[in-house]
Amino acid sequence: MAADSTGATGAYAAAGVDIAAGERAVDLMKRHVARTRRPEQVTDASGFAGLFRLDTAKYKDPVLATSTDGVGTKVLLAQAMDRHDTIGIDLVGMVVDDLVVSGAEPLFMTDYVACGSVVPERIAEIVGGIAEGCAQAGCALIGGETAEHPGAMEPHEYDLAGAGTGVVEGDAILGPDRVREGDAVIAMASSGPHSNGYSLIRHIVDRSGLDLRSHVPELDGVLGEVLLTPTRVYAKDCVALTAQVEVHAYSHVTGGGLAANLSRSLPDGLDARLDRSTWTPAPVFGYLAEQGDVAREDMEATFNMGVGMVAIVAADDAERALAVLAERGCTAWRLGDVVPGTGRAHLTGDHPDA
Repeated sequence: MAADSTGATGAYAAAGVDIAAGERAVDLMKRHVARTRRPEQVTDASGFAGLFRLDTAKYKDPVLATSTDGVGTKVLLAQAMDRHDTIGIDLVGMVVDDLVVSGAEPLFMTDYVACGSVVPERIAEIVGGIAEGCAQAGCALIGGETAEHPGAMEPHEYDLAGAGTGVVEGDAILGPDRVREGDAVIAMASSGPHSNGYSLIRHIVDRSGLDLRSHVPELDGVLGEVLLTPTRVYAKDCVALTAQVEVHAYSHVTGGGLAANLSRSLPDGLDARLDRSTWTPAPVFGYLAEQGDVAREDMEATFNMGVGMVAIVAADDAERALAVLAERGCTAWRLGDVVPGTGRAHLTGDHPDA
């Protein structure tokens, strides 16, 4: 983790950059980063790069996969609540769970935190969350950057982004070309909105005059805390599932909702027929729809509605897939089936009453 510390100390401090604070932030985050170490890591004494040795003996035809993402305007909610220890988990989930869609095992991540003013303890909380997400994903956090941007950002403001790399055997890459008619569609439950739709969420909060610090009985919690529930990280579950059953494709349900994201994992000529009656979305989705007077089609085009990851598996492996996920503590159910069509996912029916 490097802090942006170029230039003369006095002049830089006068411009609003605190080099000493950056160095303290690096010291505070080191213990978090150490939790994510994998045996393939190679020490770079200079600290300018993260090094990772690929175990080529493990693969016949290793293919690297990479993904980059941020957490969108959910950071504004974290800042409003002055709660910074979970937003990093969101970042990791957004990155590594895109990687596993290809069948790749996430190997390592790097992060980038830009802020108006380096508050070491706050930066350490953010990076601590990133490290926790990496631990949940089984990948190493091998490097990153903390940059202070006075003038461009207010002192309390920050944003973060990350990039991840994974590896998959060349003949094991998952995707639409493997999907077959009759395949089973398996849903994995989300922990909430994850990191998508927060511009709409903030619009609803502002327009409805909601208090983020108020207790909402129907959500059984403080509104802001419920909305900050971190993204579920599915990487280890997906890697384990791929190893034990015949998985043909995955879909990470992010911005755009369930049907739009799942359609990306379907070939021309096949549809996914999904049944709403197989699950009840978490109360937070109903609350947002009611408070914002948001129609169902708009909710489904914005939020995951309770489904954060989808696996398309061979029909004969559907029950085994559910058993594997249950053993891992991942709530999952049969969402639908693959049928002839035009390469689209379709939702049918209605959700049961909560």
